[in-house]
Amino acid sequence: MFLGWSDTWRLARAHAKPSRFINTFKVEISYFISRFTRKPVFWGMPTAISIEPTTACNLGCPQCPSGLKQFSRPTGKMNLQQFKALLPRISPTTGYMTLYFQGEPFLNKEFTEMISAASRRDIYTATSSNAHFLNPEVARQTVEAGLKRMIISIDGVTQDSYAQYRIGGDLDKVIRGTQNILAARKALGVSYPVVVWQFIVFAHNEHEIAEIRQKAKEVGVDKLQLKTAQIYDFENAEKWLPANPEYARYQKKAGLLALKAAKKNRCKRFHGNPVLTWDGNMVPCCFDKDASHQMGNVFQSEFQDVWKGKLRHAFGQKLKRGRQHTDICNNCTEGVRVWI
Repeated sequence: MFLGWSDTWRLARAHAKPSRFINTFKVEISYFISRFTRKPVFWGMPTAISIEPTTACNLGCPQCPSGLKQFSRPTGKMNLQQFKALLPRISPTTGYMTLYFQGEPFLNKEFTEMISAASRRDIYTATSSNAHFLNPEVARQTVEAGLKRMIISIDGVTQDSYAQYRIGGDLDKVIRGTQNILAARKALGVSYPVVVWQFIVFAHNEHEIAEIRQKAKEVGVDKLQLKTAQIYDFENAEKWLPANPEYARYQKKAGLLALKAAKKNRCKRFHGNPVLTWDGNMVPCCFDKDASHQMGNVFQSEFQDVWKGKLRHAFGQKLKRGRQHTDICNNCTEGVRVWI
């Protein structure tokens, strides 16, 4: 209970700075005006941002462009100098930063220094990892850097089950990495990062839900999240989708798979939470994994000019005309429950 309240307080404090609070108000108001007038209205700057440390990954997950090594965009990593140059442009208005998009962030050797640089500006930092590189030293560095939330992917309670999706992965390393983070947190006398196990429910592991709940308690993670699977390869979707419809974000319509909920021509994420690729391209959201809707490059132009630029405004107009006409929106869960 204390951990939950302390994390809520850290998040609230990150957004409570006057400039951030005022900016959040502007973004929220512009979203509701846009929603009810059906016109793209964008006020303020990002309240949250996702930044990609690297596209590289050590695993080969079959429904992930990074794991499949099937990007059409370049593979690489953001360097620390570029990252630090961004911070003074965004920190006055941005209180939450996800240091993850595609890839395994700890493959960027400067990753913990990025966390530290953002933390020094009172930005709440979060990441998602497969935990294979969280040896005791890296775990200690991560906690010392001030990371506030860590999501760890663990999609099975046995090596066989886990490796069916996390191809090339080692379940023992995931558990040891988790334990290392928890041990470092305890040794340093802090309650962060909040450690979340993320269990994507597939056909081959849906029978393990009770077991993963028990395992989470044994290891001592702060939270277990069950997540529905996002599918890219619809031709082979039946192999992955669980039998229990509660654990699936899709249903069959006219013989074809479709999201359970209808898409609406609005998107709150787009109003205040952009994504930056490792090489500085701003894209609308985390569903644009191949960065096919670039709105400008923040390493080549001023951040504010990209955020308020013509390309982003044009994309917002396109959303209002109909999200069904935008490829990345067709598999998007905005407004759809994806956590169980």
